[in-house]
Amino acid sequence: MIALTPIMVFLAIYLAVSLAAGDFYAMPITVAFVVSAIYSILLLRGKKLDDRIAIFSKGAMNGTTMLMIWIFVLAGMFATTAKGMGAIDSLVGLLLSILPSQAVPVSMFVAACLVSMSVGTSVGTIVTLVPIAAGLAQSIGMPVGMMTAIIVGGAYFGDNLSFISDTTIVATTSQGCKMNDKFKANIYIALPAALICVALYFWIGMRYESASEIPEVRFWTIVPYLLVIVTALMGINVLQVLVMGVGASFVIALVACDMSMIEWLKQAGEGILGMGELIIVVLLASGIMEVVRHLGGIEYVVSNMMKKVKSKRGAEMASMLFIWMVNLCTANNTITLITTSGVIKQVADKIGLDARRTASIMDTSSCIIQGVLPYGAQMLMASALITLSPFEIVPHLYYIYTLALILIISIVLQYPKKYTNRD
Repeated sequence: MIALTPIMVFLAIYLAVSLAAGDFYAMPITVAFVVSAIYSILLLRGKKLDDRIAIFSKGAMNGTTMLMIWIFVLAGMFATTAKGMGAIDSLVGLLLSILPSQAVPVSMFVAACLVSMSVGTSVGTIVTLVPIAAGLAQSIGMPVGMMTAIIVGGAYFGDNLSFISDTTIVATTSQGCKMNDKFKANIYIALPAALICVALYFWIGMRYESASEIPEVRFWTIVPYLLVIVTALMGINVLQVLVMGVGASFVIALVACDMSMIEWLKQAGEGILGMGELIIVVLLASGIMEVVRHLGGIEYVVSNMMKKVKSKRGAEMASMLFIWMVNLCTANNTITLITTSGVIKQVADKIGLDARRTASIMDTSSCIIQGVLPYGAQMLMASALITLSPFEIVPHLYYIYTLALILIISIVLQYPKKYTNRD
């Protein structure tokens, strides 16, 4: 249990100071992570300081962390340079000229669902759509945090159901079921949540008047975003997508936007620097999670949560909570599923759970907890792109909360019946 306390220390410090000050900007998230990181290193008693730091650094320097940092750097370059040459204004103007303001929230949610299902990644969807959504929100007078949460929710709908999502691949292969079978079981949970939110976002959109001013549309400036969206839909790796987007913004800025190379390079540098806090947080969080793992925090969760399971309903509920606990420690839903899949498979075989149902619960549970983590990569990316605190986005994650409620109801009622019994 002590191994899990670094996470509690971070949350306690950040929330206590922010609530006491009445301002979530009052406590820098980096400072809260530094305190938690120092505390985690102190927990490694009986070892030399160099050895403690080596254990911490092993997590901070792993391949997954470095991949995220590459994505953040390129995303920062692309978002800033595209905005600097007017791409966001042009896209906002184009969408507002096509859509009534009342339809903007539901349209952006559906767009995020479709893009994420096509590309199989919530991060890629957030990078592509959040800047556009933020501009639309400002144009119609909607809180930017709420519009960003709409994109995040749609991104997780697609991530949960996509056939090329890494979480889908891990969940199905580890439990021994086909992807299309898992999709059929999953749709009973994800689709009702999405339909509820479509109705909710339509109702929310009725509050907002049409934009008083529609930005001028310069079609050449939209090309980098169209390139990013099309190549992402083709299933190209997110790093390659971002490199092509950055390259396109460079060429078009110089050729069609009368921007000098020095101006473009300055904006690219500002975009990278703007991701600095995010990169620091990811490095510190990854190091902390490695200490938690090294001290046996995840094993503790396994031994205390899974060993007493005896019923199907209990096994499904325990699997969901198990994934939530581990995801809190890893802040990565793919790593969480890889870590927990073996134990969940053993429990499923022992109790007699349907593999399609188990894979569905695993994937859905990981998307729910990752979607609300203020220190998860997706939330940090979204907040960095719009310069808001993650805690200004979290309260508006209506799709994630609806999905969690429906998943719990599905487990309690053991619905749908055809997936609660092994064939």
